[in-house]
Amino acid sequence: MSQSLDRALTLVSQLATGPKTLDELSGVIGVHKSTTLRLLRTLESHRFVQRDGVHHYRLGTALFDLANRALEERDVRRAAEPALRDLNSRLGHTVHLASYEDGEVIYIDKYESRHQMRMYSRIGRRAPLHCTAVAKILLADLPGPALQKVVSGMEFPRLTDNTILGPAAYLAELDRVRTNGYAVDNSEHEDFIHCIAAPIKGSRGEVLAAVSMSVPKVLLDYEGLLSHLPDLLATAEAASVECGYVPR
Repeated sequence: MSQSLDRALTLVSQLATGPKTLDELSGVIGVHKSTTLRLLRTLESHRFVQRDGVHHYRLGTALFDLANRALEERDVRRAAEPALRDLNSRLGHTVHLASYEDGEVIYIDKYESRHQMRMYSRIGRRAPLHCTAVAKILLADLPGPALQKVVSGMEFPRLTDNTILGPAAYLAELDRVRTNGYAVDNSEHEDFIHCIAAPIKGSRGEVLAAVSMSVPKVLLDYEGLLSHLPDLLATAEAASVECGYVPR
């Protein structure tokens, strides 16, 4: 690494701890103030550094812009893979990853069950909006007007005895999802399978995707499924951290 580049990066790292004076920064990199000033002016011209009053410098807006771009461009599928694979390996049940795209919920990854009974879902397939746990997670994060638009265009076919029917009941269900921090499909999509789902969040707390665990009822009853909720929530948080989320 060139000496000038090394010094410039050191200056940026120092400013990450708070505003600094020219004298302080010169002392950190061990050069005359005139040399430090030239480096700061170059960084300032690219918005990596900004003058704060007459005597202090602080980080510039370009760094925040780059950080946001880097986080947004991270592949949630790749970032979430270790946590989802670990959950599937430990518990042996089907794990899905789904995202919301233009009014549709799409399965973007799947880890197959290690049990004989398996689900027919596949990567790229749409998940029904009104009766799947992943869809509830993703739609619950939509802003009010966008959510109302989606729900007003939804159909609510009865697929099982437990399927939610109608917009009012569905919106009430999404309120519960927001309160609880997770969603359930209590045999609403297929009467022999139930499912729990949790959000994977990004750096601003936005929901990037939903992770779910689906289990045939003959292998695990509903209470048994809910007993694995802590495992699912821990998996979702681990995946979220890999996507830039900072837990509170």
